[in-house]
Amino acid sequence: MSTVVESPGLGWRAHGVLSVLVFGYAGFFIGRQIMSVMIEPIKLEFGASDAAMGLISGLAFAGVYALMGLPAGRLADRRSRVRLLAATALLWSIATLLCGFAMSFWMLVLARMLVAVTEAPVTPASLSLITDLYPANQRSLAISFFTGAPTVSAIIGLGLGAWVIDNFGWRTGFYLIATPVLLVSLVLSFLVKEPARGYWDTSPPAKPPHQSLRQAAHRLMRNRAYMQLIAVCALFSFSGFAFAMWNTSFLIRSHGLSLQHAGIMAGVVTGTTAAVGGLFSGWLCDRLSSTNRQWLICIPIIGQSIALLCMLSYLLWPTGTVFHIGNMPVPKAMLWCALMGFFTVWWVAPIFNLLTQLVSPWERATAIALQTICTTLAGVGLGPLLTGILSDALSGPSGSESLRHAMLIINLSLLIPIALLAWLHRQKIIVHPPAPG
Repeated sequence: MSTVVESPGLGWRAHGVLSVLVFGYAGFFIGRQIMSVMIEPIKLEFGASDAAMGLISGLAFAGVYALMGLPAGRLADRRSRVRLLAATALLWSIATLLCGFAMSFWMLVLARMLVAVTEAPVTPASLSLITDLYPANQRSLAISFFTGAPTVSAIIGLGLGAWVIDNFGWRTGFYLIATPVLLVSLVLSFLVKEPARGYWDTSPPAKPPHQSLRQAAHRLMRNRAYMQLIAVCALFSFSGFAFAMWNTSFLIRSHGLSLQHAGIMAGVVTGTTAAVGGLFSGWLCDRLSSTNRQWLICIPIIGQSIALLCMLSYLLWPTGTVFHIGNMPVPKAMLWCALMGFFTVWWVAPIFNLLTQLVSPWERATAIALQTICTTLAGVGLGPLLTGILSDALSGPSGSESLRHAMLIINLSLLIPIALLAWLHRQKIIVHPPAPG
């Protein structure tokens, strides 16, 4: 077990550990993001349908991830999170290399399931660490840096990844993304120390409670405010992952872009604006919620409402090029995609910050794991799969625009979590949250 630092403080050590976690999380997420630019070449090589590609990019990963989520979170609550993440990074790299060696569709499905097993501890262990590195009034911005890593990975995975896959094939993409995560494993193993749990809490428990995984999960599910926020996260992720996974294919089919140009547009435009929007929302949340905790709910409502309007405009906008960057055409609709990217991540940092305040230090990794299970099943699992099924079903009446119409229908589901957040705001449930644990 790693040495425990009793006083992590807010200096370069905390920021250094956060930087390692962000870099590692970006590496893990490239493995998810790059699948969206692999859909067309994998589909062509193995003769798969849209529904089958929704399975391999979604449910095959999400089902195993969900199955392993709670045990992984409980392990992070009981053992060194730093050492757990180091081992995870090593095993994830090996599993990702196996994806590149797959010689059939079902071999690739099995390899993706193995990746899910190795990735399960990443989010709960990392966010539990961040909670012990930063106090609550500075935690949203720190969480924004961490949760913003997927937007950075989108730029790499969709932009550079599209170029690599277009020129060297989809297998090479898997080989390349496995390498940087190995470096993360080495840094965590030899340079990072485990911080004390509950350091920034007002009354941290002296020792972890003696309870089984089932008992811990049951206690969390009795926390009403926590479970309502879990539902919100799952529903936001449902539409968000569906859009992210199929956006490249949408630009190819509905706007006539090449695979490389579509990947660059989807990755760079959405990734850049989402990264900026995530950091801005984290900073804004820390500023406003220090005096009124209701802003932890208001900021996600505002962001997702604007994001939905931009999303609908993007999907309904007719084809046409606004200008060229070299020989790459930029569709007029990308303006709406950029605005959507900025606002669509406004829910992440505020809600994660609130979740960490609703549970005890010895339950946080398990709490985040339960949240991640729900968002992964709804987002990574059902979002891409149902979009693919709906696209196949609409291929008759909608023709070549079946994917556009499927994405429109799926993303209207954003109205449900927005309404639920509005109800929570009116009920003022988070003003006096239930005692953790």
